[in-house]
Order: sequence, then structure tokens, then C-alpha cells
Amino acid sequence: MKFDLAYCLSLDDKLSIYDVRDLNFDETMAFDSAKEHFQCPNDACRPAFDVANELGTFNAKNVNYVRTPHFKNLPSTRHVEGCPYVSLKTQASGVEETDDSREEHFPSELLLTRREYGRKPSSPKIMADGVRDESLTLSVTSNVEQPSRELAPDKTSVFAHPVECFVSNFDDKDLLKRVPLKIGEHTAPYGAFFKKIEYLQDNKGLIYWGKVKEIKDYTQSFRIDFEKKVWFEKKPYSVNVYLSKKLIDSYRKRKAFLEEIKHAIESGRELYCFFYGVTPELKQVPSKKNPEQTFGVFSANIENLDHFIVREAPGLDGK
Repeated sequence: MKFDLAYCLSLDDKLSIYDVRDLNFDETMAFDSAKEHFQCPNDACRPAFDVANELGTFNAKNVNYVRTPHFKNLPSTRHVEGCPYVSLKTQASGVEETDDSREEHFPSELLLTRREYGRKPSSPKIMADGVRDESLTLSVTSNVEQPSRELAPDKTSVFAHPVECFVSNFDDKDLLKRVPLKIGEHTAPYGAFFKKIEYLQDNKGLIYWGKVKEIKDYTQSFRIDFEKKVWFEKKPYSVNVYLSKKLIDSYRKRKAFLEEIKHAIESGRELYCFFYGVTPELKQVPSKKNPEQTFGVFSANIENLDHFIVREAPGLDGK
């Protein structure tokens, strides 16, 4: 069985698999999911077993992924009777489910304030008999107000989560029309919140996306050109977004981001770009051949790399 949420022993809190991915790549915090202990998120189930009763992760540390990240039961994972995280399929057949299922946990809101964690210097001590030393339990601290644990599964501060919901369920148009998403003061169904780049003029403040035509590597900065054009006043205009050196250098996940975008450039595969927070607008730029002449292009400077993704999305091919 795959699921999005798990209890992290060292942080003494429940994390989504997208929180885990975010922490793995965050250069401001020491975190390695391969060394962490994840357990059942069900508060009635988890205390019934010792700390050795763990969950596994899938695509928690891969910078680039196509198949949906998730937590999963291991062959040794146990649950109490009636726990919703028991896999009925596994129980019946004895075979673990495949890892390529679509994302089923739709967050109702993308929080624009990033979830933050602070560790105490010591780590939880696991005794020889597997009993947890509660005196050394870590606590989660934050400089921002956090949603309650009961609300956490319904909200996320990780942009990749709603994007994965949209991408992996792209062929289920009815579902995307039913499930709402809130960002800031704007609420709309997923299907309406994700706006194709060629229709960016329809509404501002949405998640814009489109197929990538080319990624221009300027060594310390990048420009992403989209394949589709915007029609404005009966003329087609190219669309691009720009990532500045200053933006990249100050990014808390700089290494992972550079690895991701350089892999995207070298892979030669079809890519899609998703971003939120800026809306490309018509600008006049000088012509390289004749600097005295200008041409129009819809362009924007990305302001927050936490709300920007370039990735493969096979389900969107040709659509």
C-alpha cells in the first residue's frame, strides 16, 4: 500500500513524502531520509509496536522522478487490526503493490509560507531492546505558525505535491474538475487552477504550465522557452521565463536545483514547466541581428524557485 503521510521519529511529527523530499535537498538543514525512521501515521496503531516497525519510501531522494513518490509498507511492516494503512491487497495476495500508482492525496491548499523545522542538538536514542528513550525526543520548532496535525494532510507548502496531483491524474478530467485547490485568496478546481501557458491572459494568479521548447543555459542563469505561443491582438508571441544567477545562488536547494535543470537539458526528453507567483507580460526586447529594432515576447522573471518545476510528464504528451 502506498500513502502520502508518515510519522517521522526524529522530528516527532507527521510528514508528507513531499516534505521529506524537500528536507532531503534543503542545504540549510541536515536531513537524510535513508537514515530517518518513518512509522505508521495512525496514532492508534503506531504505539502498539516498537521503533523497528518502519515504513519505506519511494522516490524520496531522486532529484528527478516520473513515478509518484510515496511511503509504503515493507514486508516486515505490521499494523493493528482495523488500521486504515493496512494494505488489503497485500494481505490477500501476499504481493506488495506496484510503485507507479497516481497521487491520490490532493492537498486542499498550497501554503505560501514554507514549513520549517528546527532540531535540538541530540537525536532520539534507540535502546538495545528497541525501546525509545522519550527523554531525548526531539521537538519541532518553527518561526511561523504551523497548521495543526489534523489539518496537515489537507495542506502543503511543497509545490511539487499539487503538481504531481495534476500530472498523475491528468487523464481524469472529471476528478480535476471536482477537487478544489486554494492558493492565497484564490480557490478553483485543480483543472482550472492549472492554466496552459498559451492561455495565460485568461486569468492572473494561477499555476501556469506548458511544454518546454528549449532551456537556454547562460552558465549562471537560465531561460525557459515554451513551445506554445500566446495570441495577442491577432499576433502570436513567444513565451519564456528567466531564472537569474542571484535567485539560484540564494536558493536553499541550489545543488539539487542545478542537478535537476542540467539533467533536464542533457536528457533530450520532452519536458514541462510549471510555475506560480508571476505572470508573463508582453515586453519589447532588442533584436540580436539589429539592436535598433525590437520584438515582442511574453516574459517573466521567476521570483521563487520553491514555486517552479521543470520535469518529465509523460501523461501530458500531445495534450
